[in-house]
Amino acid sequence: MDHYHWLHLASVAWIVFIAYWIVSAQKLKSIKQREPRGERLMQLVFMVTAYFLMFNDQFSRGWLATRFVSASPTIGEIGVAVTFAGIAFAIWARWHLGENWSATVSLKEGHELISSGPYRYIRHPIYTGMLLAFVGTALALGEYRALISVCIVLFAFYSKAKKEELFLTQEFGEKFREHSRRTGMFLPKLT
Repeated sequence: MDHYHWLHLASVAWIVFIAYWIVSAQKLKSIKQREPRGERLMQLVFMVTAYFLMFNDQFSRGWLATRFVSASPTIGEIGVAVTFAGIAFAIWARWHLGENWSATVSLKEGHELISSGPYRYIRHPIYTGMLLAFVGTALALGEYRALISVCIVLFAFYSKAKKEELFLTQEFGEKFREHSRRTGMFLPKLT
């Protein structure tokens, strides 16, 4: 099997992810405050670029198509497993966030600070799961374009998380600062 077989298997996880996101976005709290449209547009540009690099074969040319990992069934299987694990973690975190979730950086009417489930240890577990899924998909594909995609997503999520934390500090003050001291941004704190 070639590396595109593994990429197609990893794509199944992403389809499940998108389907869940569409269904779960049907019932959300009203938005009280959100980031400016220009900032949201930049986030979309980064994410669309990352997805196109990862999933569009048109970018599989020249040095972008060079492999950073051998094309072996074991690497492909690991990549697909990591992708599914990341998607499952992101869905779990999204489910736990409930009606407080938003695609944009925003505060909701009656916004709650969630500090249970994955949020007990990580402030942005949806991003953690998605980053893990991108890493898994990059392994499944095995080309440098996939690594660039992971770097773009990491930058985009870090920027978005910093904005979210400003909103949450504004809304919850010391309660959020205390939550931040106990949790890591994308990984649990090791203290």
